Amino acid sequence: MGNWVENEGLSIFVVLVWLGLNVFLFWWYYLAYDIPPKFFYTRVLLGHALALARAPAACLNFNCMLILLPVCRNLLSFLRGSSACCSTRIRRQLDRNLTFHKMVAWMIAFHTAIHTIAHLFNVEWSVQARVEEKQTLAAVLSGLDDGPNESYINFYRKTIGNPVGGLYVAFTYLAGLTGVIITLALILIITSSTKTIRRSYFEVFWYTHHLFVIFFIGLVIHGAGRIVRGQTAESLAEHNPELCYKNFTDWGKKGSCPIPQFSGNPPMTWKWVVGPMFLYLCERLVRFWRSQQKVVITKVVIHPFKTIELQMMKKGFKMEVGQYIFVKCPAVSKLEWHPFTLTSAPEEDYFSIHVRIVGDWTEGLFNACGCDKQEFQEAWKLPKIAVDGPFGTASEDVFSYETVMLVGAGIGVTPFASVLKSVWYKYCHDATNLKLKKIYFYWLCRDTHAFEWFADLLQSLEAQMQERNNADFLSYNIYLTGWDESQATHFVMHHEEEKDVITGLKQKTLYGRPNWENEFKTIAGQHPGSRIGVFLCGPEGLADTLNKQSISNSEADPRGVHFIFNKENF
Repeated sequence: MGNWVENEGLSIFVVLVWLGLNVFLFWWYYLAYDIPPKFFYTRVLLGHALALARAPAACLNFNCMLILLPVCRNLLSFLRGSSACCSTRIRRQLDRNLTFHKMVAWMIAFHTAIHTIAHLFNVEWSVQARVEEKQTLAAVLSGLDDGPNESYINFYRKTIGNPVGGLYVAFTYLAGLTGVIITLALILIITSSTKTIRRSYFEVFWYTHHLFVIFFIGLVIHGAGRIVRGQTAESLAEHNPELCYKNFTDWGKKGSCPIPQFSGNPPMTWKWVVGPMFLYLCERLVRFWRSQQKVVITKVVIHPFKTIELQMMKKGFKMEVGQYIFVKCPAVSKLEWHPFTLTSAPEEDYFSIHVRIVGDWTEGLFNACGCDKQEFQEAWKLPKIAVDGPFGTASEDVFSYETVMLVGAGIGVTPFASVLKSVWYKYCHDATNLKLKKIYFYWLCRDTHAFEWFADLLQSLEAQMQERNNADFLSYNIYLTGWDESQATHFVMHHEEEKDVITGLKQKTLYGRPNWENEFKTIAGQHPGSRIGVFLCGPEGLADTLNKQSISNSEADPRGVHFIFNKENF
């Protein structure tokens, strides 16, 4: 239980507070429109749909205020790097920014659905009341503003019935038109954000996500039409609706109730979102300024399995281990930015990324760098590159632990290239001040070719650690999760050789998947009383497994062993 609190306690607390505020706002604003006499006559026209429209509107304001904050990457990186205001636990919470961003997005979709459905009823009943011929209270209220010294309560002023009247409201009134536009924008943003679209059609995700600009513009002006109207304070002082509604046919006559006066609610959304919008505008200005700084590609290395390495230099560029950058290549696309983990170490005089060629944009970058040609590509022919970042990730906290488990799946090994390089530099220059004493490294790959570009680094670390008589500092296990029959025969024939037939390392490649329960129990037994950092860059399924193992293999005693789970998110 203690480690569950350590790993998940703050996240659960934040989510519960957020959900609680949503419930509170919904209930508060529902009652604010369902009880006060100010909206007595509005409720006569619209019934409970009035409160059911306004309550989710308040929640929408709240969540739209939050939705931009988790994607202010520069702000989060600044907070993450400020140890004075961010403990390790707070930094781990900041690393879950995209998870919270998605949760807020789904909450926005949920309240949008309620808000829209309620307003569909409101529009239908407003139009119906306006064309109603009977002398009902709703019809009399809808007729106000047709005479002198009157103010309207029913925003619909035409005498065209449904369904034409409803369509007229949707496409000619400011509230209706902006509502349609921002709802369509929200639908496109959410549907294109699914994992399948992001991975297979990143460009679709990228472009549709920028509809958020239209969404926020429409959101801010959505309430400017003031179609939700209530009785004025002055009118309430001389016209008590709970008494006067009974003799509505005598309103305005001598000795009777005066005609009620109404006014629209002022727009409130801008007050909620102006702060986050300003912060995000500053964020984009910083990104634009940094993207204009000159970046020089110093070297392009073609690795096996269609992976290229770009080594670059940029004036004033400073990084930490495991951070990532956004890259734009105008020769491929003038608008698209793609995230890549830095594979270089802070101690090196350049920064690098490894790019696996898996889509149109990466294929375009591959060709722009001349990697599709046999002849040597001169430096001046290399494409211009814009870089935004670096931005912080969970891997920065590797040096906060004495013992760590690093788990990479496929190309997810890239953050740990930077970590392992930096560890080696620190170990060589000042091993006594290095808090980190033991690394357990796990790499899972489906294909043997994927091992090749990273094997050189591991071979170098393996050799240098042995030279310093500290081979136990790094324990690594490489797992091949996919192979065919011919490969299996080849592996068996060469199994007795000193070095592994796939990687060339002394540590032999393992086949299948790790038994994580055994791995955690073994490490826990070797490091009693330790806080062990578990760092993953890989799929969600593996993240769930490691998180559960981190909790179940930690001891309840605060002095016992504790596994602290961290996952890369970008």
